[in-house]
Amino acid sequence: MSQKKNKTGSRNVTRKQQADRIRAAEEREKRAREAAEAKARTKKIFTIVVCVILVLALCIPTMALTVLSM
Repeated sequence: MSQKKNKTGSRNVTRKQQADRIRAAEEREKRAREAAEAKARTKKIFTIVVCVILVLALCIPTMALTVLSM
């Protein structure tokens, strides 16, 4: 009987342990959310840079041809 009591007793979580687990879970969620935001921000910046490069790559030769044809 005492062995069963010890086994079930070790499964019980104190309020402090439960609060620590909740705090750790919230911290993991916060880090995951921040990582996702950083990834999205990086993707947006990359997209803007690629668009600017493409616009310049199309505009510069067009302008050069326009100026040379005069």
